[in-house]
Amino acid sequence: MPSDQNDLDPSANGNDTGNVDATRSLRPGIYAPTPTFFDSESEDLDLSTIRLHSVRLAKDGLAGLVTMGSNGEAVHLDRDERIIVTRTTREALDAAGFTQMPIIVGAGEQSTRGTIAMCRDAARAGGDYVLVIPPSFFRPAMSNEALYKHYTAVADASSLPVLLYNYPAAVAGIDMDSDLLIRISRHANVVGTKFTCGNTGKLTRVAAATEASTPASQGSGYMAFGGLADFTLQTLMSGGSGIVAGGANVFPRTCVRVFKLYEQSRLNEAIALQAHLSEADGILIERGVPGMKAMLQQCHGYGGHARRPLQRIREAEIERLGSRLSRIIEVEKSLQY
Repeated sequence: MPSDQNDLDPSANGNDTGNVDATRSLRPGIYAPTPTFFDSESEDLDLSTIRLHSVRLAKDGLAGLVTMGSNGEAVHLDRDERIIVTRTTREALDAAGFTQMPIIVGAGEQSTRGTIAMCRDAARAGGDYVLVIPPSFFRPAMSNEALYKHYTAVADASSLPVLLYNYPAAVAGIDMDSDLLIRISRHANVVGTKFTCGNTGKLTRVAAATEASTPASQGSGYMAFGGLADFTLQTLMSGGSGIVAGGANVFPRTCVRVFKLYEQSRLNEAIALQAHLSEADGILIERGVPGMKAMLQQCHGYGGHARRPLQRIREAEIERLGSRLSRIIEVEKSLQY
């Protein structure tokens, strides 16, 4: 049975203005888009595991968490469930003493109106920022001007600061160019971009134009995040602020270690560790959300399965995946924070 079913009331303790703590600022570092965990039979939310995982990542040195992102299977959840997951994450962090850890909430819908509603839900649930992916169902109509107007309207209406989410593989190939990202980012309520496109040249241009925060400088406060663990060091060396990466769920300490080595100007060590991290992240990405959950199950005793129609990974495949990731798993175990 899923945990804490009495908690599944999205209206509990909620209000339209949210509970945003202005001191939960974004800072350079490693952020993880957390999975949503489910009961293996019913596929109901498993709130106990959501709490457990959130606190574990905070203890492992992450700078913040993202709920309702791609790894969180937001597209598989209904509106009430999305609110519950974010609220549960906030409550777990607060109860464990991580009251200043920010939560970014995925809030992309196919209409501008729907996206604004999701931003309001994120605030009600205790989120601090929203991460907004472009609408893509009507792909041919999504010109740069249409996207500019969409994001401007969302930023105007949202009580939470907005981060742009450039992830072409998830939105029918829409790949916002640096000129468009810079133009949208002139809005006072747009505070960053996540580059899951993997384009470090684009990240460099946007980071320079926005005077993004880096480990060495607060800059303007704008956050230029790499979107994959396999270019953590490359992001930092390109003027970026850190990463928001699914791999940080499975090997958070390794990601944090690369960040700290760069921060300490120990580049040769950072390069060597990044090589292991890039290899492992490439393997993990191949198996998507089911693979990530399988590795959490193998390494930490929890993880479970994704909601259907995503397929479960067979035991033999999990064993092979674990074998391929054995080097990074040993590195991860050796690190303490």
